[in-house]
Amino acid sequence: MFRTLSILIRKEFLQIFRNKAILAIIFVMPVVQLIVLPLAASYEIKDVKIAVVDHDKSTYSRELLRKVTASGYFKITYYGENYPSAYSEIEREKADLILEIPNNFEKNLVREKNEKILLAINAINGTKAGLSGSYLAQILQDFNQQIQVMNKPEMEFAKKNSGLEIIPIFWFNEHYNYRLSLVPGILAFLVTLIGGYLAALNIVQEKEIGTIEQINVSPIKKRDFILGKLIPFWILAMVAFTIGLLVTIFVYGIEMQGSLILLYLFVSIYLITLLGLGLLVSVYSETQQQAMFVVFFFMMIFILMSGLFTPIESMTNWAKYIAHVNPVTYGADAIRLIILKNSGFSDLYRHFLVIILMGVVAIIWAVLRYRKTN
Repeated sequence: MFRTLSILIRKEFLQIFRNKAILAIIFVMPVVQLIVLPLAASYEIKDVKIAVVDHDKSTYSRELLRKVTASGYFKITYYGENYPSAYSEIEREKADLILEIPNNFEKNLVREKNEKILLAINAINGTKAGLSGSYLAQILQDFNQQIQVMNKPEMEFAKKNSGLEIIPIFWFNEHYNYRLSLVPGILAFLVTLIGGYLAALNIVQEKEIGTIEQINVSPIKKRDFILGKLIPFWILAMVAFTIGLLVTIFVYGIEMQGSLILLYLFVSIYLITLLGLGLLVSVYSETQQQAMFVVFFFMMIFILMSGLFTPIESMTNWAKYIAHVNPVTYGADAIRLIILKNSGFSDLYRHFLVIILMGVVAIIWAVLRYRKTN
């Protein structure tokens, strides 16, 4: 058994290293994507284009605009007194929102102690609209408190001596750096991509070049054939993960908080599950193109519904059910918890159980589905 298996593994490595495209997928793609994706994907919204309609043009309105631009989130692209002109800026996509300051803005704030400001936000991009609206609302609230203190200096003393003071503390991410949570998740995504794609194209390649018939009539056991197909890609995927982990630590400066042994133990089991799923796709597919389309379809669902970009808690009920049977959900979460939170095996036993169960089902299904003549 071991002699046959070693020959098959050697044969697979020879085929892999002859294919320059596969080598690029394994070694170059993880590094490039891990460097590019966190820089491109940002949870912050900056340089929001704002059209200002200032009917007052007072000291207070100028101070308000100064605070808006000083925040670093907004850039004034239009300033005037004509609301239709500002609206046309939004229609031409030269502005993202309109801030309209009414007449007698300063007078009403001083005398009446209240005033209304209009915010008209382009909500085609819902995420950008929500965040930019929240940013601007916070700036307006700070400006309002500043005006109240200016009008009533005693409020500053009352504010300092109020009974409730909120001091937020961000555990495991002290400076609220979005890359700290995004990079380990992308690392899990790249491992998923490599393991799923390569395993899916494996047996299909033998079908396309016609060697599968020769293997089927050979004395090679089905068990040895499948192990010989999976083990080389498991080894290479672990190497790719190591490269990605080095990029995570040395390029982004993310300190490894948890056990390196536990991290590699989980990733090794996680990769077996992914290779089993890829093998299952490979068994059912007849061409590499068909296998790639099937893997791409499932990968998109796995990634979008894994909690990597959208919290699972905010999903609808039917989407939560899909997320709970999604291997990437447990893979990304476990890698984050180990790297950032120093979680132990007792914290991750459910992740291990689910991933092992998925892997056993996928591999048994693929082995039973693959038919060999001897």
